[in-house]
Amino acid sequence: MRFDVRGHDMRLSGHVSSGLGRAHIFMAQPHYQDQFRAVLGNTAWPGTLNIKVSGDDLVKYVALRRHSGIDTPDLEVTIHDGVENVNLDNIESIRIRGFLREGRSFGGATSFTSTISNKGENERLPCSILIPDLTRHVDVVEVIAIEFLREHLNLKDGDLVNLEIN
Repeated sequence: MRFDVRGHDMRLSGHVSSGLGRAHIFMAQPHYQDQFRAVLGNTAWPGTLNIKVSGDDLVKYVALRRHSGIDTPDLEVTIHDGVENVNLDNIESIRIRGFLREGRSFGGATSFTSTISNKGENERLPCSILIPDLTRHVDVVEVIAIEFLREHLNLKDGDLVNLEIN
């Protein structure tokens, strides 16, 4: 199967899932917020929405991770084979720079400008997929936005959402 996204946006679908509740520590940092303002047009809500992906959506997400310089060697061979068939020629990324503060290192990330919607809903909100350089999440997409997405889209764990990378 070939995923060719030339000439149109890449789409991912997945289910909302709870995270560890630690993203706010990173998201609240002024150094990051200054960069998120450039990505989103305003500061980001101090947290991320986690979207668990599987199947073809996982293959496309792993391709984005690879595009970001993040290797995922522990995945099944079929996923890696599928990644080779994902064409990301028209997908642009924005680099979020890391920094040191008070002897503590805050890592960088790669951002992909996107929109998000509930499955079947017409409202699409601007957002960004954020792939941290240091993450244990292989099948979880982290999404940032100006709005508190869970509240604005009335989301709960298990709800299906669509992401469109533009």
